Amino acid sequence: MTSTDAGAAAPKPAKDPWELPDVSGLVVGVLGGTGDQGRGLAYRLARAGHKVIIGSRAAERAETAAEELGHGIVGLDNSGCARESDVVIVAVPWDGHAATLTALREELAGKLVVDCVNPLGFDKKGAYALVPEEGSAAEQAAALLPDSRVTAAFHHLSAVLLQDPAIEKIDTDVMVLGESRADCEIVQALAARIPGMRGVFAGRLRNAHQVESLVANLISVNRRYKAHAGIRLTDI
Repeated sequence: MTSTDAGAAAPKPAKDPWELPDVSGLVVGVLGGTGDQGRGLAYRLARAGHKVIIGSRAAERAETAAEELGHGIVGLDNSGCARESDVVIVAVPWDGHAATLTALREELAGKLVVDCVNPLGFDKKGAYALVPEEGSAAEQAAALLPDSRVTAAFHHLSAVLLQDPAIEKIDTDVMVLGESRADCEIVQALAARIPGMRGVFAGRLRNAHQVESLVANLISVNRRYKAHAGIRLTDI
């Protein structure tokens, strides 16, 4: 060993990609929590032990939905939901996406925002992907919320399965995208709180469009086979 080798530090072992943070104490807000996808995510995360707040433009609608879902879920207007939550899931309809986030820019500053909105159109041939000017719904969210930490996840989940209390496990993978690996790991860990799910890092936000647009294919699959198909990634 040479004198220069003697002072060299041993290389650090690679981090286990499945070693994720403890997120059990996080308060999760769901904007659009009165819609099917939002209700389903709120229900599953509350059932997993999280304090969950659902938001709506009208506090009364959020309160009614929260009472129906149970599990200690709280209903507030969108502003209150954003302020009181540590992590905020955006599950609003695509046509209200930009307006909702623009109005909540101040309340969402500094927050971890998880966008699960799928820009889709529908015609007599079925569902098809729309391409937002920014490239994806997640990239639009990042542009509108410069002071927030935006990620993308929870796109490929069946609202029917999420809301069915008889279903204990939902065997599917959740693809998570974002600019910060640490933020993505928080979202991956949130997904893993739901029995049967795995959160899988899937790249940066610039790759969110194809993840969002894949939902159009899943809709076609589910209509053809009368199913509630999700995504499962192999060899990991």
